[in-house]
Amino acid sequence: MFTTADLWDEHSELLHCVAPIFRSYGTKKAFSGEITTLKLFEDNSLVRKQLESSGKGKVLVIDGGASLRCALVGDQLAELAIKNNWNGIIINGSIRDSLIINSMNLGIRALNTSPVKSIKRNSGEIDIPIEFGGVTFSSGHYIYVDTDGILISKENLLK
Repeated sequence: MFTTADLWDEHSELLHCVAPIFRSYGTKKAFSGEITTLKLFEDNSLVRKQLESSGKGKVLVIDGGASLRCALVGDQLAELAIKNNWNGIIINGSIRDSLIINSMNLGIRALNTSPVKSIKRNSGEIDIPIEFGGVTFSSGHYIYVDTDGILISKENLLK
C-alpha cells in the first residue's frame, strides 16, 4: 500500500504532481500502474479498443481536451476495464453513469459528468505524450493516485 504523500516525501525529485482538478469516481480510491495514453476529442471509440485489451498493471490516461459536452466513459466501459484488469482510468473530460460507477471496484478520476454519449468516428491517437493538469503523461511512465492527488514518474517507485 502507498500514499502519494509518502511517495512525495521519499521521491520528490523523481515526481511531478498533477493539478488538483479531478473528481473521484468508483470505489477504488487508490491505484497505480504503467501509463497508457490516448488523445481524442468527444469520440470514445479508441477508449473501448484500449479497454478491450489487457490492462494488467496499467492505468489508462485519456486527454479528452477537457470537453464537458459528452462523456468518454460510462458504466459499460467501466465494466470492460474491470473485466480486463485495468488498475484505473484518468480522464481529462467527463464520465456518465456516475451512480453506477460509484458502486464499481474501479478507480476513475475525471473532470465532471455528462449524460451525453460521445460520437464514434474512430479518431484519436494512442501512446503519444499528452499534456494536461500541468504535467506531461507518457506511455511507459508510472502514475500513483489516491485521495490526496496524482503523481507521475518515469520509473516505477513501487517495485
